[in-house]
Amino acid sequence: MLTNEHFTYIAQRYMDTVFRVAFSYMKSRADADDITQNVLLKLYRYEGDFDSESHLKHWLIRVTINECKSACRSLWRRTENIEDYVNSLTMPTPEHSELLEAVMKLPPKYRVAIYLYYYEGYATAEIAELLSVPEATVRTHLARGRAKLKMMLTEADIHDGQTAF
Repeated sequence: MLTNEHFTYIAQRYMDTVFRVAFSYMKSRADADDITQNVLLKLYRYEGDFDSESHLKHWLIRVTINECKSACRSLWRRTENIEDYVNSLTMPTPEHSELLEAVMKLPPKYRVAIYLYYYEGYATAEIAELLSVPEATVRTHLARGRAKLKMMLTEADIHDGQTAF
């Protein structure tokens, strides 16, 4: 069981990661906040031990994804306007904002795989374990997600009058 000090340390260190995973899945800041609170509450009540930091992070992401799936089945699920969220973030360039907006418009199976792979740095085998799907499915989701992103960004360039390559 975690001491209060250790729980506080873990919560401060991983709360942002849990929130980002939840938001990438739910596309709603309010839902992501709720899920983050639920995950931290489960961590607080967890009576087992973690073998390593990696094991702890893996556990947190797995619980977060399960909470997201449960919330998606809820009748009261709500979504936020992605443009509002993207505009509230500070991005280095407009291209980064455009990319984030495009990623958030992907279906959840592609969006979560891309987030875990590119933003959290997980390998496809680790993502497969987190999502409880075969590794080939993760690779397919990544490939299809990248193809959809490319198509979305190319269409945006064409509509803006830019030449897309």
